[in-house]
Amino acid sequence: MGEFGLIKRVTAGFVGVASTLLGPGDDAAVVAVPDGRVVATTDLLVENRHFRRDWSTANDIGHKAAARNFADIAAMGAVPTALLLGFATPGDVELDWVDGLMAGLREECGEVGAAIIGGDVTAADVITLGVTALGDLQGRDPITLTGARPGDVVALAGKVGWAAAGFAVLGRGFRSPVQVVSAHRRPEPPYAEGPRAAELGATSMTDVSDGLVADLGHIADASGVRINLSAELLTIPAKLREVGAALNVDPLVWVFTGGDDYALVASFPKKTVLPEGWTVIGAVAEGEGVRVDGRRWPAGGHEHFR
Repeated sequence: MGEFGLIKRVTAGFVGVASTLLGPGDDAAVVAVPDGRVVATTDLLVENRHFRRDWSTANDIGHKAAARNFADIAAMGAVPTALLLGFATPGDVELDWVDGLMAGLREECGEVGAAIIGGDVTAADVITLGVTALGDLQGRDPITLTGARPGDVVALAGKVGWAAAGFAVLGRGFRSPVQVVSAHRRPEPPYAEGPRAAELGATSMTDVSDGLVADLGHIADASGVRINLSAELLTIPAKLREVGAALNVDPLVWVFTGGDDYALVASFPKKTVLPEGWTVIGAVAEGEGVRVDGRRWPAGGHEHFR
């Protein structure tokens, strides 16, 4: 199709939202910012490092590419409003695959009421996606990594360990159980819980992209505190236990070190009444680092170049 034919094809199904004042087709988009501030985040996804086409459909990859960015927006206590896509690809990629990718991106945008407002395409040796998401704080203060204080409780919204279990299953050459494989292919972040946590007075928050212990470690470092987790407060679903037994893996390893579920974890003042969907899993104390049942958890979580 060529570059401009491809651009015309992928932008044909874009649907604007109220905040999109000028969408694709010009040199840049124009987005309304009622709050006066924009929350912005960006991610790179490289084929065979962040996704595999033999493991996931193009639609799955589109969903996941948007979800991991929208989870970052939610973790700031904001609402996603817009998404920009940089798409690098070999010239022989099938158009049906591109259509599936764009459908997945549009569908995930529909989950949060955001719109794809533009981007760029270029030739490359492997498929690479550069995704930028924008968000609206709606008058709230952003929830950062730096606000956790001794005495706060630590609570979790969403699933952890499922995507890591799915990755382990796929890595062994299997395609089931479908629940864990689907969790790896297409995460379901609890988007609405980010703004809700901000309204409840969360003192810090992050999404679990690299592992629960690793990501809470960022809060502990930034806030200058210790975070104490209790394993007994984390319910291990029967399906994770079954998969763990089949693969001879303690499912707690997936729960504490597995990423890609994009759950939200936050600290709250101790007396906060948490709504359904949030589970207390620990507390903030004086000190440094993260402890599980009083002990350092073995190094884990994902970190590039390590």
